[in-house]
Amino acid sequence: MSMRVLLADDDLALRRVVQFKLKQKGYEVTAVANAEEALFELKRGRFDLLLSDMKMPGLSGLELLEMVKKSQPDIEVILMTAYAAVSQAVQAVKLGAFDYLTKPFEDEQLFVTIEKAVKFRSLEQENKRLKEQLKAERSSRPMVGVSKPFRELVALVEKIAPTDATVLLTGESGTGKELIAREIHRLSARSGGPFVAVNCAAIPKDLLESELFGHVKGAFTGAVKDKRGKFELAAGGTLLLDEISELNVELQAKLLRAIQERVIDPVGSEQHTEIDVRLIASTNVNLKERVSGGTFREDLFYRLNVIPIEVPALRRRQEDILILARSFARQFAGGQELPFAADLADRLVKYDWPGNIRELENLIERMVILRHSDTLTVDDLPRDFAVDSPARPSTSDVPIAGHLTFHEAEKKLVLEALARFAWNKSRAADYLKIPRHVLIYRMKKYGLSGSGPELD
Repeated sequence: MSMRVLLADDDLALRRVVQFKLKQKGYEVTAVANAEEALFELKRGRFDLLLSDMKMPGLSGLELLEMVKKSQPDIEVILMTAYAAVSQAVQAVKLGAFDYLTKPFEDEQLFVTIEKAVKFRSLEQENKRLKEQLKAERSSRPMVGVSKPFRELVALVEKIAPTDATVLLTGESGTGKELIAREIHRLSARSGGPFVAVNCAAIPKDLLESELFGHVKGAFTGAVKDKRGKFELAAGGTLLLDEISELNVELQAKLLRAIQERVIDPVGSEQHTEIDVRLIASTNVNLKERVSGGTFREDLFYRLNVIPIEVPALRRRQEDILILARSFARQFAGGQELPFAADLADRLVKYDWPGNIRELENLIERMVILRHSDTLTVDDLPRDFAVDSPARPSTSDVPIAGHLTFHEAEKKLVLEALARFAWNKSRAADYLKIPRHVLIYRMKKYGLSGSGPELD
């Protein structure tokens, strides 16, 4: 992708000459006659470098520099003037200019200055990318596993990542959809660009449009300056729209237009802004049902569903549970390997994990912090862990007859515990190693009441 240069100078002859020479060097150049036209072009599209004259009719180059750096701090700015002064140079640098050229200048001087600015910008972007990558690695759950569903998922991600196709990630909460989106970005040609994630459910609905598409100064109360939205911030990279089902119908229409026409309209602006992003959407609800119910646009669903990827629940990845658990334990123990007792490993593998990988990660963090020794055992589990899980060991002195269903066995276990302690719910709950409110829920579920004294 060639570097985009915006050239602003009221001298038509110089403007044409500089534009021609920069194009010969391979730059993509847009030339305008004043600062107002420059601001118009900056709202329409993305530029890497602004080359501006210092003195122009209307806004000066310094005023343009100040406005640009507030709205687009990543763009590099080089100012040109025929009236060089140390005070102006100092002021320009303070306002964020990369360099300062005095007219007339030699071609070589112009090219060298621009190349330095381009290299500096590239280094800044790489530094930012590495920081974001480090942050993501520290905050993301590890993408590890050996199970068949996991291997199939990885193979699909590796196949579609190099393309620019829109991806729709589906799956239960906590399965790692954002991690998959980051992996798609990492393996794509856009990996050098930003990865921007937006949780559509976490942003107030009246602010979501501005958050996604940006706004101009004065667009609404509190809009004291122009603001770029997530689509612009993700330029050259990947934008993840998490919980896409939470978009209202009006925003769905605007998102559809952005996908189809590759342009957005910032709130309060009459000008279109071109966008260059790869879009990934994710949801934990059935969007087809939302379409049938009339709360999600069918045309938008098909635009998003180009590459559908279902992220499997952890209960479908039993071979991965201990691999993930050990990885989390190592992470939370500062790199120390913590062995898992056999009975603990058995409990973890047999548990249903309704909260998926997020639940496993939180559990292991808690266990590592509160552990009794450097070997993790069932004693390190929270008391309320897996009260509904088949892995919960039944008490040896409360026999259960064979060939019962799970619910029949659970009812028998609760009933016999209550009978053992004369229907004292607190003692029966303690005996079953479950919270008292869970026992009461089970009693109501199976209609176990009034059969003995209600002692507490």
